[in-house]
Amino acid sequence: MSRPRALSLSRLARLAWVPLCLALVACHIDMHDQPRYTANQPSDFFPDNRSMRPPREHTVAMGSFDPDSALYSGRVNGELASELPMELTAELLERGQTRFNAYCSPCHGLAGEGNGVIAYRGGIVVPGFHNDRLRTVAIGYFFDVMTNGVNRMYSYANRIPPEDRWAVAAYVRALQLSQSASAEDLTAEERAQLDGQ
Repeated sequence: MSRPRALSLSRLARLAWVPLCLALVACHIDMHDQPRYTANQPSDFFPDNRSMRPPREHTVAMGSFDPDSALYSGRVNGELASELPMELTAELLERGQTRFNAYCSPCHGLAGEGNGVIAYRGGIVVPGFHNDRLRTVAIGYFFDVMTNGVNRMYSYANRIPPEDRWAVAAYVRALQLSQSASAEDLTAEERAQLDGQ
């Protein structure tokens, strides 16, 4: 039986160069000069023939985000905002109602009286929105409470975007108005319309 020959040091050194040579052969010039598009160059790859992709929804341009604005903080000059930082529309109230029903009504109830299912079953006292203190508080208070939480209520900032928190605040104010409105606040035409129903 013959014994296997031991590898000499020079032979071992030559074998060590093999992986390095294979790695060098695998590198192509394409790795340094990759095909790419430049800005505003047309593209056949995308259906809209644009190489630059439109920004995704809710993308914020660098330098344009102001965390201290009323929209994101609920405050103006350090004080709670007394007005909505957006236009009050029927769509905004509908969005607020949807979010209120999903996130707030389990505790506060559908009419905002503090008699939701969790308040009923959990044996906790949940404030209603129809007391004098909450009817006269600045609308930014509701945004602030949803953002930061208060007492046992935790923050909804990571669940509800700022625009929707304002929509909920507007809807809460609409709920308050609906529960404390009187017929004297209506015009004659509006009263006649109510009497006709």
